[in-house]
Amino acid sequence: MCVRRCLVGLTFCTCYLASYLTNKYVLSVLKFTYPTLFQGWQTLIGGLLLHVSWKLGWAEINSSSRSDVSTWLPASVLYVGIIYAGSRALSKLAIPVFLTLHNVAEVIICGHQKCFRKEKTSPAKICSALFLLAAAGCLPFNDSQFDPDGYFWAVIHLFCVGAYKILQKSWKPNALSDIDQQYLNYMFSVVLLAVASHPTGDLFSVPDFPFLYFYRFHGSCCASGILGFFLMLSTVKLKSLMAPGQCAAWIFFAKVETETPENFIAWIQEKRKPYRVWVLCLKPWNPTNKCNELQ
Repeated sequence: MCVRRCLVGLTFCTCYLASYLTNKYVLSVLKFTYPTLFQGWQTLIGGLLLHVSWKLGWAEINSSSRSDVSTWLPASVLYVGIIYAGSRALSKLAIPVFLTLHNVAEVIICGHQKCFRKEKTSPAKICSALFLLAAAGCLPFNDSQFDPDGYFWAVIHLFCVGAYKILQKSWKPNALSDIDQQYLNYMFSVVLLAVASHPTGDLFSVPDFPFLYFYRFHGSCCASGILGFFLMLSTVKLKSLMAPGQCAAWIFFAKVETETPENFIAWIQEKRKPYRVWVLCLKPWNPTNKCNELQ
């Protein structure tokens, strides 16, 4: 059982890292900044894979009453807000910055439990929430690549995440399973994002995307949808096999692991910058030498 839990945890961490890096590549490197289409594609792939898994008996989706489905609709709207605002924010912010802001959603949940539900909250949890809030508050003053638009969408994203988790925790435990909830989220997101692609202008702007017919764009989009699906499945499995504390520890490890590559690359680039300048400037000048273009 312990080995099985470790395998599920490692699978979750791998999917978490790969999913974020793939999305970041599509959004920031290829600059496919059409969130209604990108997120619509991801949810379509996720919904199709989940439906196929259900038909093959690999996943269990229960038939839900209309009242359960209609009651869950506000959460599905928040889910669309999460993925749309998250996509807009991630396209402009570094992964460590985005995840730091994303963590502030826990402050909203903690505040709701303390102020509205009058639940007992341990001092350690309150201190943790305050530290998260302080870390996020210091970010704009220490971010060398500060982007107001990115922070704006990140704030919307974290509020949607907080509200979604509050609704999810207040939901009747036997009404809809986690898989049922995600299946409804996928279906609602595909429809809403497809409709929204017209008024947002994404549908008419995408033909101008320079990498539209490149294999690396197609491969990255397919990978993002598949990885998102496996991340969802591994998350559900993680929650079902482990206690909340163990699950939180694996999520924390996955976030640290995901932040590390970008931080390491930034550190290497900063360390190598003086060396690169000296090497380029010591070369004999010729028309193809770009030393004279250095600022």
